[in-house]
Amino acid sequence: MYKPAATYNRLASSLKLSLLAAPANRSCMRNSFSTTAKLGVSFDLSQDQLSIRDLARKFSREVILPAASAHDKSGEYPMEIIKQAWELGLVNTHIPEKYGGLGLGVFDASLVAEELAYGCTGIQTAIEANGLAEAPLILFGDEALKKKYLGRMTEEPLIAAYCVTEPGAGSDVANIGTTAVKQGDSWVINGQKMWITNGGKANWYFLLAKTDPKAKTGNAFTGFIVDGDSLGITVGRKEWNMGQRASDTRGITFENVVVSDQNRIGDVGKGFKLAMGAFDTTRPLVASGAVGLAQRAMDEATSYALERKTMGTAIANHQAVAFMLADMAIGIESSRMMVWRSAKLRDDGQRNTYYASIAKALASETANKCAADAVQIFGGNGYNSEYPVEKLMRDAKIFMIYEGTSQIQRLIISRAICDSAAK
Repeated sequence: MYKPAATYNRLASSLKLSLLAAPANRSCMRNSFSTTAKLGVSFDLSQDQLSIRDLARKFSREVILPAASAHDKSGEYPMEIIKQAWELGLVNTHIPEKYGGLGLGVFDASLVAEELAYGCTGIQTAIEANGLAEAPLILFGDEALKKKYLGRMTEEPLIAAYCVTEPGAGSDVANIGTTAVKQGDSWVINGQKMWITNGGKANWYFLLAKTDPKAKTGNAFTGFIVDGDSLGITVGRKEWNMGQRASDTRGITFENVVVSDQNRIGDVGKGFKLAMGAFDTTRPLVASGAVGLAQRAMDEATSYALERKTMGTAIANHQAVAFMLADMAIGIESSRMMVWRSAKLRDDGQRNTYYASIAKALASETANKCAADAVQIFGGNGYNSEYPVEKLMRDAKIFMIYEGTSQIQRLIISRAICDSAAK
């Protein structure tokens, strides 16, 4: 098993001490993308941000990337890699300091997510899924619930899962059929969830269930934390997906699962709002993962284009290939800027739904185009599994589907445009 080098430990330890001991440093990290009356917008990263980005970059390239192909072929869950990332502080980065975390903002977490995704988006998704499960708890949970469930995530390398999607309710969250019925001081949960990332590895789930079948969507659902070892939970088989095979995706069945009312997040009937509110935090991070994959595709394609020769010259010198590389760069840089803007707005406490959806749609489609063009540049070799880009093409597709399809993002964006124009 890989053991982190001394340089990793020194960098991670110094970063943790710096962040935990110096509030000024944390403030600097949260405000690197800032505006002032005199200076305008700054795209410079702070020294702490550069340090955590470089730590994630080194870990991704030296640990994740070499293992990516094997995990893709076997589908083995990368628990040992996740443990190493956890030891370095690259997992659960946004958990507040009072519960043992670093309390990093969305912007800072996006730097980590992009670098980890460069190595393998399947492994990065397994890590980032913790953040999606934790987001409703961080945003809306009471103190006791946060201390219990967030605290344990920083005490040992545990896994959590966001348990909302169902066989008949993906984009149509309002059609969720899982129910929670109040009985005394507890709730009895029945239903089936599907496509749950980390589903078979979760210590606990964030679960959305219908608590009032007659109410409209905004008052019909409630969020709960459900322990993974609760009686009545049946974990389905690991799904063998097109890409991101290192990620653990399963169906989860809840049959008369009893959950204490103390494990309820927020008010009864307000679960839909808190489940959707988490996306304003997580969609920029999903988008940053897509940027990482796109960057990897461009780097692989560029290296190959400089080595592969046709007609007496490197194919990078042919305009048809050169322009493909240029288009990759245009998409990547634009997507990264939208990730940064949406993340910064969230960290500043401003509503970022519109920009988060733009970032998610743009970055996911950029990743797919970059991966497909990389395969094209590799030619016949790109279609072969011995070369890296065919995996990138398979891995990229899910970015246009999970955490809101590209079509859902366009629906959100268009409604925001129309609502603004109508005012």
